[in-house]
Amino acid sequence: MSRLRVLTPAHLFALALAGGVLGWAAPAAAQMDDTDSDSVFRWGIEAKTHYRDSDSQTLLVPFPPGANGLPVPPAERFAMETVDPGSHFEISILSLLLDAEWSDSLVAHAKVDFIDLYERNPTSTDKTVDVDEVWIRFGREMLPATLPEGTSGYVKIGKMGKFERQNDRHLESYGLVSTAFNRLEDTGIEAGLNLGRHFYLKASASQGNPVFMRDPNALAGDNGLDDREASEGLGTGILILYDAEVEDLDVDGDLEFGWGAGLRFGDDQGINGVDFLVWGYQRELAETVDLKGTFYGGDLDLLEGPFGTDFSYPLNGRDKEEFGGNLWVYWGGMSFFAQYVDQDLAGLQRTGIEGELAWAFDLPVGAAIGGQQLFTFIAPAVRYSKLDPDFAAPPLTPSPSFAWDWEKIDYGIRLGIVQGIDFTAEFADNSFVLKNGNTVDNNEFLATLHWRR
Repeated sequence: MSRLRVLTPAHLFALALAGGVLGWAAPAAAQMDDTDSDSVFRWGIEAKTHYRDSDSQTLLVPFPPGANGLPVPPAERFAMETVDPGSHFEISILSLLLDAEWSDSLVAHAKVDFIDLYERNPTSTDKTVDVDEVWIRFGREMLPATLPEGTSGYVKIGKMGKFERQNDRHLESYGLVSTAFNRLEDTGIEAGLNLGRHFYLKASASQGNPVFMRDPNALAGDNGLDDREASEGLGTGILILYDAEVEDLDVDGDLEFGWGAGLRFGDDQGINGVDFLVWGYQRELAETVDLKGTFYGGDLDLLEGPFGTDFSYPLNGRDKEEFGGNLWVYWGGMSFFAQYVDQDLAGLQRTGIEGELAWAFDLPVGAAIGGQQLFTFIAPAVRYSKLDPDFAAPPLTPSPSFAWDWEKIDYGIRLGIVQGIDFTAEFADNSFVLKNGNTVDNNEFLATLHWRR
């Protein structure tokens, strides 16, 4: 068994950092400044609570196979169904944030999630505590559409989001493309090189997120539970293929290698700018990947059919490749993000497009509470996303939705209540096209109260 040994120092560092920060008692502040070394250590807490109202859908699927070639009665067939339909109040996440900064060129970050309701997959049986991010960075990493002073670079080691991911989403939901390809963090090493102020290169070597399935709405769903009573009454979800959570540091298969080349322009203040990035990833799929809480395996095991059967999708080889392009545009309070992805998943081809337009407006001082402005900003946003698989589902499968065409429009508005607290209301117009050509909706309303300090 091989291991990515270069990751070990980063994780040891993060554990030491966590112990040092949590052991430091500062009741009046969440920051410590060391005037001798200019070091800064910070900790923070973030929480989200929601009101969710999900449409109800139940779709019978062509599985399991009948005996002697006879069809299975509808009452005995599997079904895909909305994970948790109806109206619900729930807390999705409580996060502990840890940061250390010794200089602009040496920083570390850790984020530990508790509850983690919307990332758990299966929702009922996956772990409820997750080290979401833990990394250390040497050198300066530029935000999209911001200019460096000149030629420079950085190296980042640990568990982190992919470099092409949109990290400034203006809605709490995710689009189809961001869900399918780069929603969750990967573990490895990333490097960036700024060649002057406008052209840059990126590269990565990482474990690679296992291929699995989830509902693209808030809750992932329950699939492959050993004990159906553990599901708490949750459904499977209407499923798409996506890059799931990295469970551990084992890298028994090949590493995933990524590359990117970008061009950016902007003002020196970092307010207005344009950034265009082309990128790609490649790795070989593993025979199987063990995932917590489910008897389904990830990667090839999932695509070749459940329960050791031979109801495989039409696979060709084991290469997993993505190529794509990003566009970021910032102009005053307006921001626009677009992404295109073309994927070859062991011979299964699919493409995706996603675009988000948002505009943030600072509100005038009208009232104050506790010495802070009440209602600080308002930011409407709309996102369009589409997944277009170019492969057919096998005649017998519990997951024909992998091959359906999907389209999703998310629109909503975020309101800053006071510093550190905001409220977002949004609606997901989520639809897919069945094999018979009928379009089915699986919509969801989500209201989120977000607190951070």
